[in-house]
Order: sequence, then structure tokens, then C-alpha cells
Amino acid sequence: MNAFFLDNKESIVYGLIVVMVVSALVIITNAAHNWLAKKALKKYPTEEPETIHLIKKILRTLWIILGISAISFIFIEKSYYAQATQNFWLLFYLGFVIILTIISASIVQTLFARTIKRKLKNQEDPTSHKFLRYLAIVGIYFFGIVLAILAFPSLRGIAQTALGGAGVLAVIAGVASQEAFANIVGGIFIIIFKPFKINDIIKISQELVGNVTEITLRHTIIKNYENKMIVIPNAIINKEKVVNYDLGDKKCCQWIEIAISYDSDIDLAKEIMRSECESHPNLIEYRTLLEIKNKDPKVIVRVVKLADSAVVIRAWAWAKDYPSAFVMKCELYESIKKRFDREGIEIPFPHQTIVFKTPSILNPDNNNE
Repeated sequence: MNAFFLDNKESIVYGLIVVMVVSALVIITNAAHNWLAKKALKKYPTEEPETIHLIKKILRTLWIILGISAISFIFIEKSYYAQATQNFWLLFYLGFVIILTIISASIVQTLFARTIKRKLKNQEDPTSHKFLRYLAIVGIYFFGIVLAILAFPSLRGIAQTALGGAGVLAVIAGVASQEAFANIVGGIFIIIFKPFKINDIIKISQELVGNVTEITLRHTIIKNYENKMIVIPNAIINKEKVVNYDLGDKKCCQWIEIAISYDSDIDLAKEIMRSECESHPNLIEYRTLLEIKNKDPKVIVRVVKLADSAVVIRAWAWAKDYPSAFVMKCELYESIKKRFDREGIEIPFPHQTIVFKTPSILNPDNNNE
């Protein structure tokens, strides 16, 4: 036993030193983590320091991997020391890049989150900051990946090209036809030209109506009135016609359109529709001072179409915004239908008339038989 110790004294001492150094680094990491976590919770009690927890796990893993890599020198031949040393510093460099990238992304995320929170508190538009947050974080991770690639000689040319201005243009030109890049460009156009912003009510089709909750690099998220989140790629939104109910004047003109039979009293139907609209609490005054002075009706009601089996009557009713107009429309259809039933106004429904011909008409010779 003594002979084994004497023969391997340097290796044993070296291994013990590595274990002690790794243990010390783990202890220091834990202590620093506990101090930083307490400080962060004290300053921001509602925010969990997830980044600090993540960095602690990465550092502990890095120290252990580097310790194992250092101890491996005991078991390899000296001719491989150069390669092992290179691998050791490669691991150290990659770990440093990962930690630096995560810390940078976390700082940017925190700064933007607090700015957005402040803007929301002051009832300001946070759309640009939310989008720029995604853009900045993606840029940081892209730069981190490039720095990691630089550690590998066979891939170094790709990284250097990507970091150069010509390389960036080449990459953009290479993916310009791809849908992913089209979505990114679409998101940038949305932020620059602002056809809508966060919390706006937009309509892309009859099914895609709701509040804008998020605009990311790839897609826009709207919450419809069934409380469902709809994810729409930015490239699609830029190709569609978007109705923004919050762009400019929020007042909304709601059409109340009902068909009545040709036998019904048109004047009575128009008066019922006008009366029900004017008595609804969501209706707002939209007449000019001159129209009020001239005693023009508050709600205009006109016959707009003579259909195959019905007379179509439309009322123009104004509400303060789209949600109020939608509620008003639903309630007016119900109240007008009830009034029509009481007043004898018929709402037609599709029907067919079948004529049965007698055999004598079909075949006159049957009368002679």
C-alpha cells in the first residue's frame, strides 16, 4: 500500500487538489446564489429569480465537468496532454459563453419587462417595447451561438462570415423566401407602420375577431370573445385586410338588418325598428347639431333590398365601440322580433310550393276510357 502511494503520490495529490478546488467552487457558487436570490427577492418580492437559479445549476455542472476533465489527466498518457488541455479550455470557454449569454438575455428581459409594466401602469402603448424585447433576446442568443461556434475550427469560417456585414446580408438573402423570415419581416412592418397595437380589437375574418394580446417575431396572438387564443403568423396578417376597431374613432355603426314579408306593413316595421333602436341603452347620439335642429331621426331606417321573398329593412345604430355595438345588435334582434310578433309583422322563411296535377290534365285521353 505504501509502495502504491509512493509511486502515485503526485497523481493522488493532484486529484485531491482538483476535488478540493471543485468543492470550493461549488460552495462559493451556492453561497453567491443564496445571497443574490435573497437580495433579488427582497427588492422584487413578486418576481422569482429564475435566472439566478439557472446560472447556479449551470455553474455547478460546469465545475463538475471541468473537475472530471482535470482528473482525467491522471489516467491518460502524456502524449495526449495537449489535446486534453485543449478540450479543457474548450469546455471552460463554452461554459463562459453560455453563462454570459443567459445573463445578458436575462438583463434585457428584466429591463424590458419593467419598462412594459410601467407603460401599462401609465396606460401607454407597450407594443414596440414588447416586440423589441423579442428582437433583442433573439439577437443576444444568435450572438452567443456564433461565439460558441468560433470555438470549433471547422466551423469558424461560418461564424466569422455570419458576424460580417456581407455575411448577414447573405444569410438574409438566403432565407428571404422562407416563411420564417417572411414572418419576421411582417412583424417588423407591424411595429413600424402600426396598423394595430396591443389591446386593439381587430377583425381579419368572421372567425378571427378579438383583442391583440401579443406581437412576436413570428406571430400575432389575439383573444377572441370565446376566450380562446388565436395564433396568426405575421406573414398572413400582412396579406389580409385587417379591420381595426380601435384605430382612430372608436365609435361603431352597427347594421340591424331584418327581412319582412311582402304582405307586412313596411311603415310599421320601420317604426318598430327605429323605436327599439332608440330605446336601447348602448345607442349613442351621432347626429350633427344641424341634424338635431332639423329634428332628423336619431336612427335612420331604410328599405335596402327587394329580395325574392322578402323586403329587407336596415337600421343604422351607433355605439361607443365594437363590444357595445355587438351587444346592442344581439339584443335588438331579440326585441325587434318580439315586437314584430306582437304587431303582426311576418318574418318570412324559405319555402316551396308544390303543385299536384290530376291524371286528366296529364293525359286527356283517360277521360274517354
